[in-house]
Formats: sequence, structure tokens, C-alpha cells
Amino acid sequence: MSVAAAPAQVLVVDDEPDLRTLYELTLLREGYRVEAAGTLAEAWQQLDARKFDAVITDMRLPDGQGLELLQRMAAQQRPERCIVMTAYGSAENAVEALKAGAFDYLTKPVDLKQFRSVVASAIQDNGAATRARGAAGATRPASTERLPAGQAALERLVGVSQPICAVKERIAKVARSMAPVLVRGESGTGKELVARAIHACSHRAEGPFVAVNCSAIPEALLEAEFFGARKGSYTGATQDREGYFQAARSGTLFLDEIGDLPLAMQSKLLRAIQERQVRSLGSTQEEEVDVRVVSATHKDLAADVHAGRFRQDLYYRLNVIEILVPPLRERREDLPALCEALLARIAQESGMPLPVLSPSVVEQLCAHPLGGNVRELENLLHRAVALSDGEELQVDFAPTQAPPGKEAPPPVASMPSDLQTYLDQQEREILVKALQDSGFNRTAAAQRLGLSLRQIRYRIARLAIAAPGGDEPNDDTV
Repeated sequence: MSVAAAPAQVLVVDDEPDLRTLYELTLLREGYRVEAAGTLAEAWQQLDARKFDAVITDMRLPDGQGLELLQRMAAQQRPERCIVMTAYGSAENAVEALKAGAFDYLTKPVDLKQFRSVVASAIQDNGAATRARGAAGATRPASTERLPAGQAALERLVGVSQPICAVKERIAKVARSMAPVLVRGESGTGKELVARAIHACSHRAEGPFVAVNCSAIPEALLEAEFFGARKGSYTGATQDREGYFQAARSGTLFLDEIGDLPLAMQSKLLRAIQERQVRSLGSTQEEEVDVRVVSATHKDLAADVHAGRFRQDLYYRLNVIEILVPPLRERREDLPALCEALLARIAQESGMPLPVLSPSVVEQLCAHPLGGNVRELENLLHRAVALSDGEELQVDFAPTQAPPGKEAPPPVASMPSDLQTYLDQQEREILVKALQDSGFNRTAAAQRLGLSLRQIRYRIARLAIAAPGGDEPNDDTV
């Protein structure tokens, strides 16, 4: 005969009796056991007496700040997941609470549907952590607990150097909360692997992981791609479609190259993150979305904020927790293990026997700049395996001698007498080729050239480019 699991226990801390009663009744209807407190002192008496699955506390209390309760719980490494309630518009308080270790925050006046959802997530996360401790047969701080899927994801971040170990420890620590994470690092360092590890170590591991390259989406399509669109909301919308936020429900939304988003879209993204609601293009109703946002960039967003290219409020909302992924030059001791792991994967994918990498080649790799980081290392090994004619691998460094991010310019046949005319002609030829390849679709051509629709329109008009038959190129998507 199976024994029913004991109901989860929740502590509610709020000095307003009416609100406290509302929260209690809501949680009791969900089947939880609820205790209540009106001050910090009363809350700590309750915590001294027993353990809870979740603690919900107001930020402002008669005898102090809810943040003090959170910090004291963290100092004692208590297992409870803490949810902080802040006044509407107090973004700074919410960010401060998340940095202090809060599982999540709620904005007053609290939406009860969202309230139930966040409490359920906190209790689920605490239960997963408890099971992980039991499986390990030891008690350890909650900040270092890992779910089985998370362990495998962390192992994909190959290396034992101090910089990469610091990244792994930070992932394990931040994964337990809902706090937005900004992953920074040079191109090719493995920022998406870090984002996937955060997802896999969290209570959302069974939910979807949706990765979005913000720089690859045409500006005209951003809103529909992010928030979805209703049938007929724009030309070519023949049916309702979900956006990235809807697709990532109960999971993680990874926004890569977040620094490339235009300012207009930045404001819409900020609202979606703050309100946890989105409105599909063509819809009059907002819908709730339960996602955790992890973003990544190789840019200096703080400098972009100063220059007016990135919204300061969005920057602070995304950068609650920052993880800096080290470049390969700062962890060269990881090169042998990285080469071994990459070669094993390449050999498996190509169906070839695992090649042997000699110590001399490893030494050459260690001396190479590797400005493209792990991505460049992988390309070098891919080429070496493809060109190998024996068991021992030899790496050809010739194609990667140019400085990272730079290519040798094509030779100029002769010095132009009119530089502007020469440049206009070169630009015109490139634009015409891109337009021809896309059937004179400006949106597709702009995407291929890394331009916005506005930028390509300006260039087409300036260079007097017309489609065959004299018609203007069109903006319809293909």
C-alpha cells in the first residue's frame, strides 16, 4: 500500500492582513499547508521551528526588508526557495532580490494565476533538489546541486582549468533561480553551451530550450517571430503561428547576439520580460508566458548603453547575473582534453577511426593564436581529419594565419581615379546580385547582406536599382 506524499509547506510573510489571507486561501486551495507571518521576527520564528518548501515574502515589512530574510536564509544554506513580492515598477528591488538568491519575484498587485504558477515552480525545484541530494547520499549546499541532465551538460564544457571550473560553478549556482542571465564572451567560446547547461541544471530541464539568433532575423519580422502572429495580420500570414516566447513555455528562451536587436524591438522585449505577457501580432489579447530568459553577446553592452545603441533598462533587466566565458588563450591547459573530445565527436560523425594527435601537434596548437577560440580549434581538427592519410594527425595552420576577424583584402587591379564612383559601382553590383538571387525580394536580400530593410531601401534608392521590367523590388517574405 503506497503512502501519499505529504503536502508541500509554504510560509507567507506579509504585514497586510487582507493580502496575507488572500495568499493563504489561494495556496490552501492548491493543497499546500500554509503558515503566515506579519514581520521578519515572526517569519524567523517559523523558520527556526521547521523547514518549508517555499517562502513568499513582501519586500517591505514593519521591522525590516524581506531582503534581510533572504540573505539570512542564504547564509544558513537553507533549502527553501524564496519568492519576493515587490511594488509595481520597483525593477531595482526585483533585480537586487534575484542577485541575493531569490528563486523568483512577483510584482504587486499580484496576479493570482501567475502567483500559483511561480509557487508551483519553486516547490517543484525544491523537490528536484531534495531528490538529487538523496540520490547523491549526502547533504550539500543547494547552490551546488545538479540534476542528472545538468551533469551531462556541464561535462560538455570540457576542461579543468580554473577559468572554466569557475564558469561551471556559477552555472550550477544560478540555474536554480528564475533570474535572467547574460552570457558574455568572444565569438567561438561556447556561449550557447553555457546557456544549455543553465537550462539542463534547472528545474526547467524537461521543458523546451529555444535558441534564437537575434542578428539573423529581418527587422520587419522581429515582432512576429518573437511574439507570434494571427492569421491575416500581415501579408503571407495564412494561419496562426506561435512566437519564440510561446514555444519556450515552461522552458528557457536563449537570445543569442542580443546586442544586435534594434532599439524599437528592445522596448517590446523589455515589456515582455517584465510583464511575462506577450501579444501576438494581430491579436487584441495578451497571453501569459512562463519562460526564463538567458541572453548572450560578444559585444560590450555597457559601452553600447553609453553610446545610446542599447536600452539601459533592458541591459539591467537582462544582466541580473553575468557569466563571462573565458577565451581559449586564457585556458590553454584545457587544449589536450578539448582536442580529445572534439576529435572523438568528429570521428563518430564521419564514421572514421579515432586519429592520434601527437604531442608535437598539441604543442603547435598551444603556440597558435586561436583567435577564433573553440570554434577555430574545431575547424582545424575537422580539416585535419578530412585530409589525414594515416593514423597520426597533422594539422595545417596555413588557412588560419590571418589575424582573427580579418581577411586579406582582394587585390585592386588599378588605383581608381574617382574613389566614390568606384565604391558605388562595387556596392551596386553586390546589391544587384543579392536581389537577383532573392527574386528581387528586399527583405531576403537585406537578411543575406546583414542589413535592415530600411538600410537596403536607402541603398536601392541612392543607386537607382530597379527590378526587371522597371518595377520596384518587393518587401514580401519568401
